[in-house]
Amino acid sequence: MKAIRLHQPGGPEQLRYEEVPTPTAGPGEILVQLKAAALNHRDVWIRMGMQMADRLPLIPGSDGAGLVAETGPGAGHLKVGDAVAINPSLNWGDREDRPSPGFKILGGPDPGTYAEFVVVPAENVFPKPSPLSMEEAAAMPLASLTAWRAVITRGQVRPGDRVVILGIGGGVATFALQIARAAGAMVIATSSAQAKLQRARELGADVAINYTSEDWEKIVLERTGGGADVIIDSAGKETWGKALRALRPGGRLVTFGATTGGATEADIRQVFWNQLSILGTTMGSPREFAAMLQLYEAGRLRPVVDSVFPLRDAPAAHRRMDAGQQFGKIVLVP
Repeated sequence: MKAIRLHQPGGPEQLRYEEVPTPTAGPGEILVQLKAAALNHRDVWIRMGMQMADRLPLIPGSDGAGLVAETGPGAGHLKVGDAVAINPSLNWGDREDRPSPGFKILGGPDPGTYAEFVVVPAENVFPKPSPLSMEEAAAMPLASLTAWRAVITRGQVRPGDRVVILGIGGGVATFALQIARAAGAMVIATSSAQAKLQRARELGADVAINYTSEDWEKIVLERTGGGADVIIDSAGKETWGKALRALRPGGRLVTFGATTGGATEADIRQVFWNQLSILGTTMGSPREFAAMLQLYEAGRLRPVVDSVFPLRDAPAAHRRMDAGQQFGKIVLVP
């Protein structure tokens, strides 16, 4: 089969389109013939050597959708030819509050979805929501599951809540906007790009703020009448101070990333005086994945696909992500 392999860290040019052996399904596994895969920032970090540098060469890619090509012994809940989407959250375990010690994400160290075929545990293969194309289904899993857990499970967003999504345009933030709206929340989105803010309005954002020309903390306090109930953040260092000040007493800051840096300073007094909650989150459980799929099946959520590239053009797709040009998900098609 054809696949993209990373042999050494570096720029997009390190992603090589190669011939590799086609895998086979073992006990409890399913072989999926991939019709689409999608990029995540995790793929970029792996490519740059920030993760899995000691596991090279490897096939990146956590997100994928396709057709069941083969089922191993004990993997009988799906049949050959079924259209499926892959949950990349491997070995989560039975607890909902945290993953098991064996938790890992598809696409490093295990071979990922930048390929024509991939083998995954049967428990991680779900029927594709019927309203979604293969490209849309591939765009959904990692980012949407992360957003679902951040908004619904950790953020506990309810109808009428005022939710701020920082840095709209990326996959998780775009899904978080839609999920918060589906939950009945009033949503404020921020970005440095006017085009992305306009897209956010089209997706249902009630307020859109350009943080390079406007004081988003001040506007949030004004538009919410004293502070947001929930702020969803992946920037980290550059946003935490303002985020804590922009929350109402009893508000929740949910964090799933640190794209501007992992070390920050915060006034601890704001946390205890205002009874704030700081909640970390990563990926999600199989139960959360199944609950999320129900909304896609019902047509209440729809992935936003930014662009589609042939699998062999994975370097060009990564260059688009490196430039931060995308709104929604970048998809690869074998």
